[in-house]
Amino acid sequence: MIRIGIIGGIGAGKSFISKLFKYPVFNADDEVNYLYKNNKECFKKLKKKLPKFIKSFPIKKHELIVAINKDKKNLKKISSIIHPLVRKKMAVFIRQNINRKMIILDVPLLIENKLYKKNDILIFVRSNKKTILNRLKNRPNYSKKVLKKLRDNQIILSKKKNLANYILDNNFSKHIMKKKIKLLKNKIFHERNST
Repeated sequence: MIRIGIIGGIGAGKSFISKLFKYPVFNADDEVNYLYKNNKECFKKLKKKLPKFIKSFPIKKHELIVAINKDKKNLKKISSIIHPLVRKKMAVFIRQNINRKMIILDVPLLIENKLYKKNDILIFVRSNKKTILNRLKNRPNYSKKVLKKLRDNQIILSKKKNLANYILDNNFSKHIMKKKIKLLKNKIFHERNST
């Protein structure tokens, strides 16, 4: 099984690229949203750590944003509860897809949380600033302040870029990106099969 890690900055289009591979994708952001909506245990732990901010179940994203805006340390508190749960889900996903040719790991903190392995293929997705800003503004709960704190939490992009096996420019139409991914996929399969 080939493990592909999709890395890059916030708003670069990592999830969009992940789906174009047409292989099972583990999307950490989707898992986090699922936990907020469905996991009572997660809610209880967050409420205990952030009683002033977390009011009711399911967890509301804007309550977490208010908590992070109020104090940077709250992001660490949230992460200490969320990250271990996401790690478990990722382990299950990998086990369930062990017989697939390829899996895609769309995990924003893949590098920071040391969730990648030596043999993984890392693809760094980049987009121009204007495109990124437009994407981010269209997101629900868009907040400049929170975005800055999340960015501070990610390893400097140049470091990530240096770790990558491939760099992919995501500034083109869906049609062109589909073609780019198809070529890249074939290249990866060819390289892995010839070693």
